[in-house]
Amino acid sequence: MAELKDSYLTIAEPAEAIYKERSSKFLSYAYPVESESEIKELLDALRKQYYDATHHCYAYRLGAHGEMFRANDDGEPSGTAGKPILGQLLSANITNCLVVVVRYFGGTKLGVSGLIQAYKESTADVIAVSKIIEKTVDRVVKIDFDYTSMNGVMRIVKEMNPRIDEQVFDNICKMSLRIRESEAEILTAKLSKVEGVIIEE
Repeated sequence: MAELKDSYLTIAEPAEAIYKERSSKFLSYAYPVESESEIKELLDALRKQYYDATHHCYAYRLGAHGEMFRANDDGEPSGTAGKPILGQLLSANITNCLVVVVRYFGGTKLGVSGLIQAYKESTADVIAVSKIIEKTVDRVVKIDFDYTSMNGVMRIVKEMNPRIDEQVFDNICKMSLRIRESEAEILTAKLSKVEGVIIEE
């Protein structure tokens, strides 16, 4: 599927999976996230819950195009944990998603390639059980208009079908419309042709 600039894939709800490799246990968690503060809260909660784990490695992507991202090895050899986790997020093409892999060391060292493989598999497993959904990048269009322009406005709203976030019908009417980015220009162009409509910048 060619990537539309105004939609992206993410996960619908938290998911978890368990992966075992030579007596080491890897608990992987995937979360839909919108901000770095939300990520920090989730990480703190997992660190508290699994305070006795050897490592809490993670990676995340934020933004419609995954423009903000981070990978953290949490004490594992450099590039053996965070990077493979991030790599799986990239290959699944999902964003606004955090994956944390909590490792309990089982006494047998896995070596660099073994670690990379284990973190990659743990992440692939949790992504496989996640419900992946498509979301649109929306733009909010706010308009003011005279009551007399109501018919013209409502006709366009019915035709373009934006989501109505709020509406106030008085002497001066106000509407806040949400529509996917690729259709926003068409919506504003049509509305601007209706007499008495002011589009708020």
